[in-house]
Amino acid sequence: MFATLSDRLADTFKNLRGKGRLSEADIDATAREIRIALLEADVALPVVKEFVGAVKERARGEEVSQALNPAQQVVKIVNEELVTILGGETRRLRYAKTGPTVIMLAGLQGAGKTTLAAKLALWLKEQGRTPLLVAADLQRPNAVNQLQVNGERVGVPVFAPEPGNGVGDPVAVARQSLEEARRTLHDTVIVDTAGRLGVDAEMMKQAADIRDAVQPDEILFVVDAMIGQDAVTTAQAFLDGVGYDGVVLTKLDGDARGGAALSIASITGKPVMFASNGEKLTDFDLFHPDRMASRILDMGDVMTLIEQAEKAFDSEQAAKAAAKLTGQGGEFTLDDFLEQMQQVRKLGSMSKIMGMLPGMGQFRDQLENFDEREIDRIQAIIQSMTPAERANPKLIDGSRRARIARGSGRQVSDVNQLVDRFFEARKMMMSFAQGGGIPGMPGIPGTGKRGKAKQAPKKGKGKRVSGNPAKAAQQAAADKERADAAKANPFGKPAGEEELDYEKAAAQLNLPKDFSKFLK
Repeated sequence: MFATLSDRLADTFKNLRGKGRLSEADIDATAREIRIALLEADVALPVVKEFVGAVKERARGEEVSQALNPAQQVVKIVNEELVTILGGETRRLRYAKTGPTVIMLAGLQGAGKTTLAAKLALWLKEQGRTPLLVAADLQRPNAVNQLQVNGERVGVPVFAPEPGNGVGDPVAVARQSLEEARRTLHDTVIVDTAGRLGVDAEMMKQAADIRDAVQPDEILFVVDAMIGQDAVTTAQAFLDGVGYDGVVLTKLDGDARGGAALSIASITGKPVMFASNGEKLTDFDLFHPDRMASRILDMGDVMTLIEQAEKAFDSEQAAKAAAKLTGQGGEFTLDDFLEQMQQVRKLGSMSKIMGMLPGMGQFRDQLENFDEREIDRIQAIIQSMTPAERANPKLIDGSRRARIARGSGRQVSDVNQLVDRFFEARKMMMSFAQGGGIPGMPGIPGTGKRGKAKQAPKKGKGKRVSGNPAKAAQQAAADKERADAAKANPFGKPAGEEELDYEKAAAQLNLPKDFSKFLK
């Protein structure tokens, strides 16, 4: 959504690199480019003026003029100001001290309230809560049925005493839901209300009546992030007519310019609390202003990636794979490779995962054109192998590769590429796991194998000593006696040994004639 804004800001900061000092002209030019980038992203004009003014004022201050790298300091200022206009700090739900916590959803029709209600229920369920969905949208055709289907998908019960489609009193349904929640011991109630195609008096009155009937702990305004400046206008109208505590942005995975998301928190003074960025019911999470600012500036969102990985990955399987890579749990096989690949798929699309890494904005075109079906093709090839072949890919010869290609509906070249890449990847992963860095590359500080410390010269093996105390004492006494004898006669033979007959010994050596004179 923020691709255009990210690209413009990246180009702006690129012009600042290499400058040891920023002149007044540099600051003005940078501020002008930032203003254009924000306006093109459909950010509200008052927000743009306030943002650019704050950046210029701080850029002229001491924190930039005295910095070792002024360009990086300007990026830091822009990042901090983005966090400010996005709400500053992460705002979390307030739960009731007694009785069920009531959360009311409001917004225009088409903003995605009904789907978002199920997403919120699933998120609360993962937090250890026991939510109850309430079908109080009795106007839109099949709204009740849609909520029931989504509730069943996430495993959350739905309170729907009225059929909807224009039949029933939504205020009465909302009021009855509190009694139902207490009876069934649900600690959180999510009320899905009706929307309209535009803001009108009837819609505001119905929302206000439901609010007065259930006295919600949180009122969340659901807004489609793709509708541009009208999102800000609608948000202000709802704030004046009904009031709300926080904003939920939907369809953040769309291709709109996304300026509304940057404007709502600043103009209304109400924080963005949640963000929905996909069609799956799991594509929903808390809105973190600092992480969103990092994404806009192409600094990645590693914290969100880590949190998603912690939820999706099986720690036991990961530990087994790590043990195999270090050579302690057998050999890393194609079965292990397939398991790891399936775990990665739980995180979502590969383009979304890669987009959370810093600096991936420059590869945006490649990520957008990535064929997610390639993973399915790899899985088909691996599953077309026998268990023995997956355990030992070296068995896969020419005839086996042809059979695997036919079984998976792929070409033999695809099988060859997969096997070759597997061996290369396994070699690299084993090298990293064992602390050896990248094969074929010189040592990199912090990644290579640790150099062995110089060791002192090895000493000769010490004399073996008996474990029997009596024998050890006898051995020590004999050693002491020999040592004393050596001290007493250091140049001669030890006492008690016969004198050596040198002439007799020389005769036994068969020495040449006349050599005996050298022995005298």
